[in-house]
Amino acid sequence: MTPARRRRLIMVMVIVAGVAIATTLGLRAFQRNLLYYFTPSQVAAGDAHPGQRFRMGGLVALGSVQRAPGSMTVRFTLTDMQHSVPVVYTGILPDLFREGQGIVVHGRLDKGGLFTADQVLAKHDSKYMPPEVAAAIQKAMQAQQDAVKAKGAS
Repeated sequence: MTPARRRRLIMVMVIVAGVAIATTLGLRAFQRNLLYYFTPSQVAAGDAHPGQRFRMGGLVALGSVQRAPGSMTVRFTLTDMQHSVPVVYTGILPDLFREGQGIVVHGRLDKGGLFTADQVLAKHDSKYMPPEVAAAIQKAMQAQQDAVKAKGAS
């Protein structure tokens, strides 16, 4: 092999190695910043792992909002009408946050099953609900109706 070919081969190998390293670093950064969406039923089924950052959506359960006196910490339960997950959030809640409201929370689940939210998002108006939340609630209601029909048929 001539010296010119050897230099070209080394240059091509360095470029290929550089592209491989850049691709690996890019994919690792993408994976680290990926934010999954789960419903309370999926969390109860174990689809979400403790310590993993994810979004969770549902309705704020009626009678579940508890505010800690003298602090900005709020505890409430998020439900999809089948399963519920306790949530704790410290910060300013959106003006539209209330019981029975469709919301999406961002944060982490601890090993005890408590979801610690970093951010709480509430719907814009009385007719809007995040698509994922609406689909999960519709699926839960359909499952309840199917169970009632099956019970009545037997």
